[in-house]
Amino acid sequence: MHRIIAISCLIVYLFTTTELHQLLKLPVLLHHYQEHKQIDSDITFWQFMSMHYSQPDDHDADHDQDMKLPFKTDDGCMSFITAIYVAPVVASIPEETIKAIYFSEKKEHFHKQECLQSSFLASIWQPPRSC
Repeated sequence: MHRIIAISCLIVYLFTTTELHQLLKLPVLLHHYQEHKQIDSDITFWQFMSMHYSQPDDHDADHDQDMKLPFKTDDGCMSFITAIYVAPVVASIPEETIKAIYFSEKKEHFHKQECLQSSFLASIWQPPRSC
């Protein structure tokens, strides 16, 4: 039971935080390939893939349908990592294993030279002086 829950949580996590959900568009890819196959019976699958993924996008008659193919558009997926601590139910942790973490005093080093703007860096955005 735990294995099924872990696998389903992993699948949900991968489909929501990565572009893996694009794989759900594979039927659209196969259907679009069949349409190209009806137009040109000599086209292979690899030629079809090369036409749609390795060549620049030309705005042809089926451009809207081309953009529905997997991995053609970016859906703006963002990944967030959340750590959850689950307290052990069966056994408690012995106190010897828990070590205190001590932080030393934080010292900030500030140099006056860092505040000065360099004329060299400001000149990067100037036009070239000689042609």
